[in-house]
Amino acid sequence: MERVEAELFTDGGNNAVVRLPGRRFPGVLIQGDSLSTLRSDVAEVVKAFDQGDVAGARETAGLLLDDLDALLARYSAALEAHEIPLPYRP
Repeated sequence: MERVEAELFTDGGNNAVVRLPGRRFPGVLIQGDSLSTLRSDVAEVVKAFDQGDVAGARETAGLLLDDLDALLARYSAALEAHEIPLPYRP
């Protein structure tokens, strides 16, 4: 294990925006339990499609999209607040 200092652009929370040494742009640190939940939600979408439940898959995928949009908005706001350009086209 290596210890490094990182720049924290948001509160810690479950999805902190941080920049590691040597990186131009910050990233998002997702806690393990949150990552596991995200994976389970994607698996639920796949299962619903496999079972022919397109409506259920669409609903769950829509919720996932909302969560990812909120995460991306948090990331974008953190970079904007620190006058860092986005590393992608909005």
